[in-house]
Amino acid sequence: MTNDLSVRALVKRFGEFTAVDDVSFDVPDGSFFSILGPSGCGKTTLLRMIAGFENPTSGTIEIRGRDMLGVPPNRRPVNLVFQHLALFPMMDVAENVAFGLKRRGTASAEVRRRTEAILERVGLPGFGPKRVDQLSGGQKQRVAIARCLVLEPSVLLLDEPLGALDLKLREQMKVELKKLQAKVGTTFVYITHDQSEALVMSDHVAVMHNGRFEQVGTPQELYGSPETPFVAEFVGDNNRWRGSVTRTLDNGEVLITTDEGYAFHTRAHRSCAGSSRVDLFLRPEAMRIEPRECTGLNLFDVTVRSILFDGANSRLLTVTGEDRELIVTLPQNRRFDHIRPGDTVCVGWHPESGICFRAED
Repeated sequence: MTNDLSVRALVKRFGEFTAVDDVSFDVPDGSFFSILGPSGCGKTTLLRMIAGFENPTSGTIEIRGRDMLGVPPNRRPVNLVFQHLALFPMMDVAENVAFGLKRRGTASAEVRRRTEAILERVGLPGFGPKRVDQLSGGQKQRVAIARCLVLEPSVLLLDEPLGALDLKLREQMKVELKKLQAKVGTTFVYITHDQSEALVMSDHVAVMHNGRFEQVGTPQELYGSPETPFVAEFVGDNNRWRGSVTRTLDNGEVLITTDEGYAFHTRAHRSCAGSSRVDLFLRPEAMRIEPRECTGLNLFDVTVRSILFDGANSRLLTVTGEDRELIVTLPQNRRFDHIRPGDTVCVGWHPESGICFRAED
């Protein structure tokens, strides 16, 4: 498989501050690649270097095998969709979409043909004469993407394009964008701080922290097999304990004693080798409430502080005897209507469900 985008040893410094620190990755042709990280981690700076708006301090950027060093933004085979879309309110939909083609001097008949074709592909047939202020938020989003796709870029860069939308529309647009990318086949590089967006839409995700990539993998790999404590904590929800290793088992598991005195068997990341102090991460959905089958589970009691009702995503806010808060997911295949705040319940989890890393200071 060929790569539409290849980045090697990319560094960007602003004075003494390093915004992007030795980043390398490949984006295969026709894939949906997301860069996920908190605000200030360097992901927008990375995107701006790919687009040509920032010059790297060192490293290389290749698009379809062509070195982009010294190539200005308007000469690069990429287009950028901003969070606030930047549609022209004085133009109708067709004029917005056709803007780049007209700037290139494309013939009028070809402009009209390509504009109508791309509006059809993004699910907006017949929308050409409409004014921008007549569109919904999701329709504006698709017009902004159509305006880029009509120029047939090798790579479409998207900088938190759903950030300005309300929650329900964001949820809808996550699915729409994934379907749209699969339909048009253009390579998408998507920047977001929202883990749900990255996990739902992407073929591969890079988790970025302090200017570096912590891990690159499929959404399933990041969620199920995190390689660093940051990835374990940032991707999905997690409960966290600090503890000490009391025994290493032959099957790759360890027995740890938490600082609160609980003894748990769990799988260990390779960073735990030779380490006595560890951090244990356990997802809320990994804990079973009042488990019927207790063989091999780590069991302990918690007190229910409150019920966080959110339909299918409802959870319990609980505390241990040492007043440590834990989030426990309420499963959908069993009813727990009898549980009330103040109740003490038994929870259990399988050693495979947790993962521990060498403790960080």
